[in-house]
Amino acid sequence: MKNALEKPKFKEDDADLAPKVFGFAAVGVVAGTLALMGFPMTIIIFLALVGYFVYRAISRTELGEVRGIFEFYLEANEILRDDERRWYGYEIQEKINRGERILQMMPDPPPLVHFALGALYREVGNYRLADEHLSFLAESEGADEKKRFSASSELRSYVRILRKLEREPQEAPQTMAAIRALERARRNRSAPMLEDTRKKLKELAAAAPKELPKPEQAPQTKPLEPIKPLLERLSEIVEEQIAPPETIAPPAMRANGKFPSAPQNGNGTTNAEKEEKKRRAAKAKRDKEHRPISEVLRDIYD
Repeated sequence: MKNALEKPKFKEDDADLAPKVFGFAAVGVVAGTLALMGFPMTIIIFLALVGYFVYRAISRTELGEVRGIFEFYLEANEILRDDERRWYGYEIQEKINRGERILQMMPDPPPLVHFALGALYREVGNYRLADEHLSFLAESEGADEKKRFSASSELRSYVRILRKLEREPQEAPQTMAAIRALERARRNRSAPMLEDTRKKLKELAAAAPKELPKPEQAPQTKPLEPIKPLLERLSEIVEEQIAPPETIAPPAMRANGKFPSAPQNGNGTTNAEKEEKKRRAAKAKRDKEHRPISEVLRDIYD
């Protein structure tokens, strides 16, 4: 028994002869036209060789792309079959990437590719993409091979090789067994897998944390009182603390605390001295009632 995956050898003669015959006929017509127009035979032969090698390169590329589909079937079946083997996530992801490249390569990929991709996405827990591919099998008309009446060149090459393998399974027995296993699983399990996948999606949606309500915008702070009245109030307080009473004479008019030119009253005390005593008493009272400026500001803000 082989230890490695089978690599089926698809020969180029798997393709129909009709395209080849048509190609050679076209080359012959072009070469004859160039000869009638007087082109040298060396140039005609050179152009024919260039066209032949281009055709070979294109046919080999197309054959390699189609071969990749059957290798994808073989690898996907290795993972999906229940043989108690444990696969690493990166291994499954590599096979998924290969299947996605097939979908990008072909405009009309076989429905079996969608089934294999959906099953592989389920293996890695990506139920959203699994639902996308399995839903295609259940809801799209393209999943029914009998309703495809036109095909791309890639699909024609794929079907051509597939029919050859079905007629001669001994050419690639493991590949053919993988195709049959995937087709059987697609027929028997695609609907239950789709139902279970959608159930898982609903469970995940219910278990997901709900979107938190947007925090309410903080109420805008009320604008502070205009600064002009505050400055006016501060200037008044400062004037009360440092300004002398209006009845006090300027310092230049004083002499040792007395006002020599001030008139005296009946008891021998001048009016200036009497006013000075009142001023000192008022100042002592203000000093007693004086509060720090910080307290005054706090009272204003409150």
